[in-house]
Amino acid sequence: MSARHRIRLSTPAAHFHDGFPLGNGALGAMLHGGAGAERFDLNLDTLWSGGPLPAEEGPAPGLLLPELREVIRKGDFVQADGLARRMQGPGWTESYQPLGRLDWHYATTGQADDYGRELDLAQAIATTRHRGDGGPVELSAFVSAPAGVLVASVTGAEPLAPPSFTSPHPGVQVSEFDEGGTRWLVATGRVPAHVLPNYVDQQPAIVYADDEPDQDGTVAAGMGFAVAVALQRTSSGEVRLIASAASGFRGFDRRPSADLAALAEQARGPVASTLARSTAELRAGHIEDYRGYFYRVDLDLSASPDAARAELFYHYGRYLLISSSRPGTQAANLQGIWNADVRPGWSCNYTTNINVQMNYWPAEPTGLQDLHGPLLDLIRDLVATGATTARRYYGAAGSAAHHNTDIWRFTTPVIGEPWFTTWPSALLWLAAHAWDHAEYGGAGDLALPVLRAGTEFALDLLVPDEDGRLVMSPSTSPEHRFLVADSHAATSEGAAMDQELIHEVLTRYTRLASDDLAERARSALALLRPVAVGDDGALLEWYGERPSHEPGHRHVSHLYGLYPGTRITESGTPRDFDAARRALRTRLENGSGHTGWSQAWILCLAARLRDAELAERSIAILLDELSSESLLDLHPHGSWPGGHIFQIDGNFGAVAGMTELLVQSHEQLVSLLKTLPPSWHSGSVRGIRCRGGHRVDLTWRVGTLVSADITIGRPGPAILDVPCDTPPLTIVDEDGTLVPHTEAEGAIPGRRRLTWDGLSARRYTARTTTSER
Repeated sequence: MSARHRIRLSTPAAHFHDGFPLGNGALGAMLHGGAGAERFDLNLDTLWSGGPLPAEEGPAPGLLLPELREVIRKGDFVQADGLARRMQGPGWTESYQPLGRLDWHYATTGQADDYGRELDLAQAIATTRHRGDGGPVELSAFVSAPAGVLVASVTGAEPLAPPSFTSPHPGVQVSEFDEGGTRWLVATGRVPAHVLPNYVDQQPAIVYADDEPDQDGTVAAGMGFAVAVALQRTSSGEVRLIASAASGFRGFDRRPSADLAALAEQARGPVASTLARSTAELRAGHIEDYRGYFYRVDLDLSASPDAARAELFYHYGRYLLISSSRPGTQAANLQGIWNADVRPGWSCNYTTNINVQMNYWPAEPTGLQDLHGPLLDLIRDLVATGATTARRYYGAAGSAAHHNTDIWRFTTPVIGEPWFTTWPSALLWLAAHAWDHAEYGGAGDLALPVLRAGTEFALDLLVPDEDGRLVMSPSTSPEHRFLVADSHAATSEGAAMDQELIHEVLTRYTRLASDDLAERARSALALLRPVAVGDDGALLEWYGERPSHEPGHRHVSHLYGLYPGTRITESGTPRDFDAARRALRTRLENGSGHTGWSQAWILCLAARLRDAELAERSIAILLDELSSESLLDLHPHGSWPGGHIFQIDGNFGAVAGMTELLVQSHEQLVSLLKTLPPSWHSGSVRGIRCRGGHRVDLTWRVGTLVSADITIGRPGPAILDVPCDTPPLTIVDEDGTLVPHTEAEGAIPGRRRLTWDGLSARRYTARTTTSER
């Protein structure tokens, strides 16, 4: 396989985030790559602390919203924060849990100078090689989606001991036995009934239940789990380990199971069914399944040697999404599906004020649209659970969710400071994912109900300001505060992100519906206060000119309309486009982008701003400062081992941003090479999906477009936007027939637009005349 699809390292992992992650969307394993002794940190996507949410006990009876709005209108924002604290829920989300650790001492260490480990991104196989006392030793491992198991195979050595299992959860029972020539290990236990977030300083932080399951084997909280491992010598002379796991999760609104005997049999099932199959057969099935996703898109920068690591980072991001999100699994969380801590950073939950959305930014454009499904399933559930939250906390119709959620579909504002708790706009943002899935050619069945719930809620949250313009109240800019005299506050009205989200939701609902609600939405849109521009020409984050508490804040929420939103464009809203550029410059001058996911968002904004130098810089920072040895995205955190927490969103955001550098489709046209980084002077990409259901392959050389293949998704005028220095283009259809095209109006400086009548499902090739010689 090509070296450009391989991460190669010369030392074992020093920290969890230096390991190689393997996964099939549900079962995850982090491999540390020890010479002769492998450690597998095991996870299952459905293993979370807690249980189904109890009946809502939060705010209601005396609604504080009118009083809060009155205080905001008076400009007493410190008091507004105080009232906002009284509108919080009774608790926090639960935490994603580890299964435990599988250790296997499979060979002598031998000569360390022959050591190497690699992760093949094109096959989703990790390999560790070293020289043992008897010669070369190799361990290769993969997690198969078709078989539902982890397979680790060793050649060149006799295992020194069978694998052992340890779990951070107390009371785990481990049994070992021989059966038909196979050595078995089965472990069962329960996760906590409750885990406090790592940022909450209360005790007890972790609570395990000691209740007995009901007759049906279920409990209120603290689900059971099982891990099954088989060690086997095959007829080919290898020794292999096969493992699987099961959890007691039965649905977000159903009591989980703690029937450990039943879970043990459930975990053993996939392992037992694979024992008679050869490793070669299992590997072939795994590779065929995985490649069906991976090879839908390929970015090739091999003609630009300085861009080799950027290309590898791109492939790695897609690898991680394929490995952590599959149809029928849970959505990828803050760490995908890989976590070794009972009390992980930020609960390893779904942080909905940027992070879980960023996880799925690359899904549609990079050919992984079906892997978007787990997030869409999460959104569908939040519409249901968020209806009570909207009613009890705001007296509003529709549905609301706040800044994070979990497997139990938590939607209320958590206990904490208003700068992160008082943000009921998560579903407004998540609605964009249902919309985009349809825009890129997927099923549109979810878009209407999510937008309806969001529209109903948004209309009830809007109030007229002093000029009669509608603003959201209360409103915050996620996790950021503004200065007020000698203090600071967060809760006000009409923050830029909320205004952008409401504009987007109302506009999209009116495009899909023609009912009374759509008429109300149209009326509100006519009065909606636009995002304002300050005296310095920069887009304002809050309603008026307010000094920032952190000028270099990691969130750039006020720039939502530029990316991932689509309202702000260079040709359509030039004033706001320039104001967004100025606002980003202010953030950067004050140090923004110091976390991996924040820098990935900056990369996406740079792509939309046509700032190739900034894009190049962002990629370099992601690779050189904010990635682990194994290229996992990092969030600097001094109290964590190694000084960083692995947080996967930056890996995914980087893929989205790098895609936008080459292909954009948010302006009802297809733009090519809009923000080409200087070091990406030559290359190609194939399989990029665009809004409208189009698909694009393109090749460029020395910074100039050579050719582009466009497969039309929806019939109608096709508009292609290219750099002005592109040599004259000829366009032919798939039969080789010349297609007449004309220059289109509306091009921005440095660009030109070509248009022709495109037929659905037809492929058109645009070639420069120089490429035909």
